[in-house]
Amino acid sequence: MTTSSRSLLDLALPPAAAELLAAAPRVTVAGTTAELMALAVRDAPGGNHEVAYEVSGRGRVVEATVCRTRNGICANYTEPYMRRRDPDCMVIGDARPTDKPTYRERFGKPFESVREATFEWLKTQPLAAFPFYAGLPDKGAEALVIAPDNAGFFALGLALLQGIIHEDELPADFQPKAIIYVAPPFRHTHFGGRQVVVHNRLDDVHELFSYNLYPGPSAKKGIYGVLLNIGEEERWVTMHCSTVQVVTPYENKLVIAHEGASGGGKSEMLEYAHRQPDGTLLIGRNLSTREERTLTLPRGCELRPVTDDMALCHPSLEKGAGKLTLMDAESAWFVRCNHIARYGTDPHIEELTIHPPAPLLFLNIHGRPDATTLLWEHIEDSPGVPCPNPRVIIPRAVIPRVVPGAVDVDVRSMGVRTPPCTRARPSYGIIGMFHLLPPALAWLWRLVAPRGHSNPSIVETEGMSSEGVGSYWPFATGRMVDHANLLLNQIIETPEVRYVLIPNQHIGAWEVGFMPQWITREYLARRGGARFGADRLKPSRCPLLGYTPGTIIVEGSTIGSWFFEVDQQPEVGAEAYDQGAAILSAFFHRELRAFLDPDLLPTGRRIIDCCLSGGSLEDYDGLLDLPLFEPGDA
Repeated sequence: MTTSSRSLLDLALPPAAAELLAAAPRVTVAGTTAELMALAVRDAPGGNHEVAYEVSGRGRVVEATVCRTRNGICANYTEPYMRRRDPDCMVIGDARPTDKPTYRERFGKPFESVREATFEWLKTQPLAAFPFYAGLPDKGAEALVIAPDNAGFFALGLALLQGIIHEDELPADFQPKAIIYVAPPFRHTHFGGRQVVVHNRLDDVHELFSYNLYPGPSAKKGIYGVLLNIGEEERWVTMHCSTVQVVTPYENKLVIAHEGASGGGKSEMLEYAHRQPDGTLLIGRNLSTREERTLTLPRGCELRPVTDDMALCHPSLEKGAGKLTLMDAESAWFVRCNHIARYGTDPHIEELTIHPPAPLLFLNIHGRPDATTLLWEHIEDSPGVPCPNPRVIIPRAVIPRVVPGAVDVDVRSMGVRTPPCTRARPSYGIIGMFHLLPPALAWLWRLVAPRGHSNPSIVETEGMSSEGVGSYWPFATGRMVDHANLLLNQIIETPEVRYVLIPNQHIGAWEVGFMPQWITREYLARRGGARFGADRLKPSRCPLLGYTPGTIIVEGSTIGSWFFEVDQQPEVGAEAYDQGAAILSAFFHRELRAFLDPDLLPTGRRIIDCCLSGGSLEDYDGLLDLPLFEPGDA
């Protein structure tokens, strides 16, 4: 670790960055994650490092406490609000085209004065800085982070997620296209204690101002916004998805990319199905009768992870075979572990994090100096109420069986968190275990991207809300219509991809957790690359849900219609189902009208018009000339 900014000042830095690095009393230039781990607990009398700042009118404010444990670094925030991402934290500081709230709109004045105040504050602080690549060296952006050096744990999280370039490996022509500036006290002095991340898209650099220390909105999703901005300019997408190569006991392979809003099951798609003590899979538990249904699956498929959250779909990866080709956009994975409430829940990730090949970063989990941090020991937001968003950052390189490089996707699935649906309380929890979607409908689901029921990853919102186009819209800086067009072209250009819709948490009156996507993954993998025959599926009662198989057989066991046709459940029935379908339809109509922009592709307008006019499933089938069923069966 060097304590000079000489190596950075030798680069072609934007004037503002060069000036504040030169003015700061000390600049620590890190070249490895080990150096950042040491920085994260540099001031730790008694084993605990306090990340604290002097705030005018409040005195010393402690943002987080950090300690070194046997298996990594553990950081905890003093405020429950800071333990998950605020979905409304992003604002745009520049005047370029955007559908996001601008700084001027939200705060009533231009961003420039706060930008200058941020630079002046940083000039008074001992700083930490390091260069990295946002995305991949040849397909992303050269980038730099500048933060107070006492926030070493935040810098560590960024370095784990995005990588870090050692000074010896820094290209002579390295020129940052993106810079993250971190100024935590401004959350209190300027923004009423709220999380705020400002994107300022200048001609020569994308500035990202992080006014909080939870890495979700900035170190992770902020960089995602940088990649989306690059893709918007160059006409490609960074998808919000996990991707897994599934290998059956018969050695067949299937690649599934699972998309969806936060809490939609992306991390869970990479997990093995959770088994009961007797080895069976609990399909669901009826909320009214407490009846349980189980599935005996002697041997599950092998999982080979590819991406956890961000997938680069760069045009240079395409092979011209009609499949979607993607690769990981991150160096580490930001894994939520709220489902791990006790030892033995998920032995694979528990073993990996208890005895990691390299130290990890834990957030919102109890940590004690020189002790082992355990995933199931979540900190509490209040007495008896555990934080719903405990996290661990795991370097990609240490994840077992991880797939290097790019893969071709066979199936794109969309996950939706669904509430219970009963006669007494009708809701949109009418989605069956899985539905096959025509490509036109698959595009609509990616435009509305329901955030869904009881989301653990973000600050709670009431009712059914949208995470927006691609489910990555909270992180994008531009216009919705441009991303809608990109996603539609992506679907049209990859005709060999199939699309399914999968709920989690509830299917009607049954509590199911993430079992629907685990069972669907096993079932689709065993079918291999075969498309469904038209006579094997039937239209769902709600056209927005595409087709349903009605029942399936997995390893000789039948899963019946209650889990596929929710209107057949005695606790639901047709009337409550139709009320839920009306809720879903109203949600689609409300969200889709925002895309009726003059710049929307004509094909996209026809698809949205079909939905707004109450189109049938047959109507959706005819809107895109893309295969859905086995040839000759349509």
